[in-house]
Amino acid sequence: MTDVSYQVFARKYRPRTFKDVLGQDHVVRTLCNAIEQKRLAHAYLFVGPRGTGKTSTARIFAKALNCSGGPRVDFDPDEDVCLEIAEGRSLDVLEIDGASNRGIDNIRDLRDNVQFTPTRGQYRIIYIDEVHMLTKESFNALLKTLEEPPAHVMFIFATTEPHKILPTILSRCQRFDLRPIPAEIIANHLVNIAAQEGVTLSLPAAFAIARVADGGMRDAQSMLDQLVSFCGNNIDEQDVNDIFGVTSRETVARALAYILDRQLPSLLHLVHELSEAGRDMGQLLSEVMGAVRELLISKVAPQEASFSLPEEWRATLSELLARTPADKIVRLMEVLSGTEEHMRWSTNKRLHLEMGLIQAVHSLAEANISDIIRALNGAPLPETPIATVPLAAVPAPVVPAAAPAPQPVAPPPATVAEPPAPAALAPQEMPAGLEPIDDEPPSFVLNPDLEDTPAPDPDDLADEALYAAGAAPAGALTPESWEALLAAMREASPLHAGSVGSTLFISDDDGLVTLAIHPEDTDTRDALLGEPLTELLAELAPRFCGHRVTLRLVVDDSVPPPVVEPPPSPAPLPEPAPRPAAKPKAAEKKPAAPARPTAPPSLRPTMEEFYQDPLIELALKEFHATLIK
Repeated sequence: MTDVSYQVFARKYRPRTFKDVLGQDHVVRTLCNAIEQKRLAHAYLFVGPRGTGKTSTARIFAKALNCSGGPRVDFDPDEDVCLEIAEGRSLDVLEIDGASNRGIDNIRDLRDNVQFTPTRGQYRIIYIDEVHMLTKESFNALLKTLEEPPAHVMFIFATTEPHKILPTILSRCQRFDLRPIPAEIIANHLVNIAAQEGVTLSLPAAFAIARVADGGMRDAQSMLDQLVSFCGNNIDEQDVNDIFGVTSRETVARALAYILDRQLPSLLHLVHELSEAGRDMGQLLSEVMGAVRELLISKVAPQEASFSLPEEWRATLSELLARTPADKIVRLMEVLSGTEEHMRWSTNKRLHLEMGLIQAVHSLAEANISDIIRALNGAPLPETPIATVPLAAVPAPVVPAAAPAPQPVAPPPATVAEPPAPAALAPQEMPAGLEPIDDEPPSFVLNPDLEDTPAPDPDDLADEALYAAGAAPAGALTPESWEALLAAMREASPLHAGSVGSTLFISDDDGLVTLAIHPEDTDTRDALLGEPLTELLAELAPRFCGHRVTLRLVVDDSVPPPVVEPPPSPAPLPEPAPRPAAKPKAAEKKPAAPARPTAPPSLRPTMEEFYQDPLIELALKEFHATLIK
């Protein structure tokens, strides 16, 4: 048989006096001072999130006003008048739901009823909950009474959305903003409730409930009531995680460590496990963002930091935090905030969470303006690789020296000596398009003992059988073989390689070819680093050195600058031929339609003159194009 006298925790442990109100000291102190100093207003507005004590504070305030000998702060909550107010039976305290009594007729009835004097107390109190639900007409009907009510009438309003209330109503009320209750206060109160009920509630479990309640005491009490029904008299943190889909602090710390360490596969695997376990993806992202905030605060203002992460993870996170700049963490928070906005309106939250985490990890590996400034000052760009799934060792691609065979054939030994490091000062490696900061350009000295490798005839580049038969040389590139390779690239792709200007070959270090270009030669830089020439270089380079190469560009003022031809002056237009004299009017015969005038043969350009025209040549140079006859 069901016990009809059972009350849920949210009602059983509702605050009864001002001392029982938790987390709203600023409101309680103001109301108590107003009662003691007899400075009572005629209209009050309580604003705050759900479960923060708006209705409870209004009832306690009504008890203090209508208690025996009142108004007074130290009233007895067990006397008859106070019990009637707490149970909603008092004739002098009228509680109205603004959502279901929002019409103008309800407000007119209310305006007529407030004229009657109170029966037992000193005030007739009108409490309207969710007052923002009233219509505009209802607000206008209430304005006059609200501004000049009878001396025995007091209005108390409560709402979660004050921006929906008319300004004329707000200006006639004293407003009190109730804040979300801190998690520590909620957790301690839950432990006290559990002790009174004979339930063992661990402190980590209480904090887990408080985090989910998000500042609402009523939500936390309802969750505790549900946990007691599920777990019995022993509740731990894992029970809270299983029932409400909460992510443990250890899991949040592990996810944060994966992000900072750029362990993307492990991070996605963790998300998969949590999703399969029924965890709330939005709650997971919120917990991760809270942890990132704690790390950012500890990075920029250590004296203001407060850690809620487990003790055993703090050393690992501190080490990862030490090598992560603050601007990277700010960028990380921006990416996660954008992900939260996308998840809010999406049905597939896991998809947006995974995409957001991938973008967050990659944002830590991006070079920003601060990194470039540090590079200009001489510091190397930070190496921030992203960890991937370990794969089996794959040998580097090689070009076979003979015809294909069932077994892979190693390349022939090098016939050209490996060039040592340059004897003079090597150029400083810088990002493409940036100039060196020193005044004197670095000089380049090539090794004079380097043997020259004859460049192959470009006409033989189309003969694939020649190189498949083993005629391709092996070894490092030389200045001569690089020029031959560049000529072959220009012949194979004149549209893209035709814009490559002067380059100075520096060295070939195990396939890493260093070239110097003039700082202003942006066309050569863009062409060599573009995708078309990169693919063409990968195809043609093995024919000259037997292996693939990767280009590294440095700037040097000693390299010839790009030649910019001035635009030619336009040719003068030919003078028009004189108009023939008009025939006399005596001739009435209508002349035939004149033929379309054509340029004299002497003014028509020949085909050779057309191809050699300066304007045509300038257009071909600007657009890197060629003419097809």
